Amino acid sequence: MSADLSLLPILETARLRLAPLTAQDAGLIFPLMGDSEVMAFWDMGEIDDPDVITNIVAGQVDEMATGRAVYWAMRGLADTQFIGTCDLSEIDRRHHRAEVGFMLGRDAWGQGYALEAMQAVLAYAATTGLRRLVARTHLGNRRSDALLEKLGFAEEGMLRGHVLRDGERRDCRLFGLLL
Repeated sequence: MSADLSLLPILETARLRLAPLTAQDAGLIFPLMGDSEVMAFWDMGEIDDPDVITNIVAGQVDEMATGRAVYWAMRGLADTQFIGTCDLSEIDRRHHRAEVGFMLGRDAWGQGYALEAMQAVLAYAATTGLRRLVARTHLGNRRSDALLEKLGFAEEGMLRGHVLRDGERRDCRLFGLLL
C-alpha cells in the first residue's frame, strides 16, 4: 500500500506548525542528531555524517509512503524556525496502536514545545482510530518521562538491556496511553 504524501496532515497549535517531514529536512535535523546532549538518551550516539542523516530521513519518508508512520518537522508558527521533530511510528492498524516520539534542539528545551506538539499528535492519533500509544525512554531521561506523564501516559514496565549503545546494554522505560 502506498500513501499519497500530499494527503498527510499538517497540524497547527497556538505556536507550532507540524508539517510532514520531507527529504529536504535532513539538513535541519543534522545539527540535532550531531549534538551529544540531544542524543544522550537515544538508541544511537550523535551522528557526524550528513549522509547518514539523509538516509535516515529518506527511510522515514518511505515509511510514511507505506502508511506505517507519520513524521513531522516542528516549526514555529510565527517565524517558521525549525524546532525539532515528532512522530507516530510503528502504526499497526489491525490493533489500533502506534508508538510516539519527539526530538527538539537544545535551544527549544524547557519552553513547552514538546508538550504542545505531542498534544496535537495525540489528538490526531485519536481521530485516525488509534486506541493505544506507546513510548519508550532510556533510563534516566527524566525530562521525557515527565512529559509523557503530563500527557497521561503511565509507566508500564522496564525493558532491561533493551538497547545496545556504545558497547553497553541500556534499560528503557515503557509508557502506554489508551485513547
